[in-house]
Parts: sequence; C-alpha cells; structure tokens
Amino acid sequence: MQSPQATLKNAWPYQQDQMNLPVADLETALPFYETILGFRLVSRSETPHQSAVLERDGIQIDLAENGGDPQQDGCFFEVDDVETMLTELMATGFDNITPDFSQQQHGNVTWKVFFVVAPDGLCYCYGQRQ
Repeated sequence: MQSPQATLKNAWPYQQDQMNLPVADLETALPFYETILGFRLVSRSETPHQSAVLERDGIQIDLAENGGDPQQDGCFFEVDDVETMLTELMATGFDNITPDFSQQQHGNVTWKVFFVVAPDGLCYCYGQRQ
C-alpha cells in the first residue's frame, strides 16, 4: 500500500525565476528531484545551457547549469498538507531536512513550514496556510 502524498499547490522562487534554478551539474542533481522530491522530468534543453524542466502536481521548476549560486536560491512550495509532505520526504531516507515545523508570517498569512536543502545547495521551504 502506498502512503499518502501531499499535493503541491504553488511555487514561489526566492530569487527571480523558478524556471531558472542554478545547479552546478544537472546530471548529478536530477535523481534527487525525481527520487526524493517526487518530480518527473518533462523536457531537457542544451541551449543556452544544460537545463531540465521538472513537474509535480502541475507545478514546474527548471534546473539550469547557468552559473548561478545554488546556495542563494530555491523555492517556497505551498502544499495541501505539510505534515504529509514531511512524512513523504522522510520515508525516502533523505536526511537533510529540518524536521521541526515553524510558523512564518507573510503579509496576513501564517504558514506552518519546514526546510529541505538539496545536495546541489538549493533550499526549499514547504508550507501550509494556517
């Protein structure tokens, strides 16, 4: 029996563009996104640099060997159930997760959140509206 999965509802990049997230080596990065984060490969491109579009629940991100600093970028993912999302990620055996939930206020919305740092250095925050 497969355990329940959380659904991504939105993605907001930390910098300008969730469709241009910097990675040093696309081939090394892809398995993490497919195996751990549950994305599937939609397309690849060689120009203007190596890149790949990934999708989960209709939400797309693009990893690109664009020379950017991954430690300065990432995305905030809104999910329907942040606790289910954490359980799903922990079940993969990946351990670079801050498993303690915190509350963050953005405008008039309070979010219950946790953080994941990918092996490529990109940081992701998963959150649910409270």
